Amino acid sequence: MLKQLQMGIRAFLVLASKIWNFICFVFRKQLRTIVQHQTVKYDVLPLSPLSKHRLSLVKRKILVLDLDETLIHSHHDGVIRQMVKPGTPPDFVLKVTIDRHPVRFFVHKRPHVDFFLDMVSKWYDLVIFTASMEIYGAAVADKLDNNRGILTKRYYRQHCCVRYGSFNKDLSAITQDLSSIFILDNSPGAYRAYPDNAIPIKSWFCDASDTALLNLLPMLDALRFTSDARMYSDAMSILLPLLYQCVFEWRRHLCSSMAQISISHTETLHPHLIVQYLQICFSTTADP
Repeated sequence: MLKQLQMGIRAFLVLASKIWNFICFVFRKQLRTIVQHQTVKYDVLPLSPLSKHRLSLVKRKILVLDLDETLIHSHHDGVIRQMVKPGTPPDFVLKVTIDRHPVRFFVHKRPHVDFFLDMVSKWYDLVIFTASMEIYGAAVADKLDNNRGILTKRYYRQHCCVRYGSFNKDLSAITQDLSSIFILDNSPGAYRAYPDNAIPIKSWFCDASDTALLNLLPMLDALRFTSDARMYSDAMSILLPLLYQCVFEWRRHLCSSMAQISISHTETLHPHLIVQYLQICFSTTADP
């Protein structure tokens, strides 16, 4: 009788543990979605006549996007890196065949990546350039594109050059006009040959509070007005930290008190003021 009772209690505990794990799984996934929707978004204002005129004088540019640790993070067949918290649900699972062996990839999307892609696709021609194998990279790009038709141009590992033990991405394979192309990548080795065309971003490993993609939007909004993408790399290295701080302070104050940061009696700090200032600088200092 006692043995049966012990077995019954053990079975109940196993079942309760499975139910609890399932509840935690669903809760984490829903919480991540709620947090992302509560974050302040980048509000686009109509362009002024001056900005429209300036934009008509310059060539539409190309924004090259890396995948792993830039837009997404993935691990295969349950092999989770230490940076990923156990039980963190993936956004989607890919099943691909590599060397005749089926492999499952559990893919986590960087916070706000869908909103980021929606925004920058209006400003730039987007290109995916990953050092991953095509069978994997194409499947990830398809998921991120989600039938929007904004990630149709893609380059993979076979398009990279191996130098100094890392995969280098040849931007000249995309366009010969290096004045009209940027690359967003977490790996400095990827753009070693094109430092003036690079926009660095920190590597991402499933931090749900990450806002790096949102932080880049004001700068990317302004850079589309430039005549030469390479002319502003030095200036951006100075302006970018200041821009990040301004946007961070704006979001922090807006989220905590729903109040704007006062500059004077008639002005308020807003990312678009910064963007407009940069647009004016670009318009007055560079000829198309």
